[in-house]
Amino acid sequence: MLKTRLKDLGQEETYPLFQDFEKMVLEKNKVMNLTAITDPEEFEIKHFLDSLSLMDLEEVRGAKRILDLGTGPGFPGIPLRIVSKADQVDLMDSLNKRVVFLNETIKDLGLENCKAIHGRAEEMANKEEYREKYDLVVSRAVANLATLAEYCLAFVEQGGYMVAMKGPGIEEEVAQGELAIEEMGGRLVNILSVDLGENLDHNLVLIEKLKKTPKGYPRAGGKPRKNPLGQ
Repeated sequence: MLKTRLKDLGQEETYPLFQDFEKMVLEKNKVMNLTAITDPEEFEIKHFLDSLSLMDLEEVRGAKRILDLGTGPGFPGIPLRIVSKADQVDLMDSLNKRVVFLNETIKDLGLENCKAIHGRAEEMANKEEYREKYDLVVSRAVANLATLAEYCLAFVEQGGYMVAMKGPGIEEEVAQGELAIEEMGGRLVNILSVDLGENLDHNLVLIEKLKKTPKGYPRAGGKPRKNPLGQ
């Protein structure tokens, strides 16, 4: 499945990198909680094919500076770095030991113009070197859309995009997130349904950044999670 997908992307030569990355994640998983998915076929579908589904979006394929926010063990950021033509792919996570692992992995895989960054979204988004500096921010983090919009859109430059990777049945969540999206300077563009097989239906929620995010956002103290805008 992965080989076929990479061939469709014209990236079949990168297959060994994906194999090496999987081995690194599963080896580290023995001493650090990175993923509950250890079956090879399930890993391929739920981590690799899910991450690569982003390449179905023209806005992702054309991105030059990408941030994977809340990257966890490196998804979708590292698969994107392997196949995309972006100038830079950054991975951000709040847990430092994951960031250390990711930077070691990036080095071992020989990936260029890629780094993992340690920090919390509400703090990093208010730093000049990160605020509104990316033309694409992606997130597979577990949070509702209103929360993700508040965290992600502050990193997106005007005219750029964010993509929230979500599971099935998101109509109500999208409706509840519209106020937060608008408040952060964005607008909902499209929801692309992705069939990963095995009865796995995912959705890519594409949001365009129309205007600057107001100062004071994202809110500190975990408020985007505790009290999502509009809810």
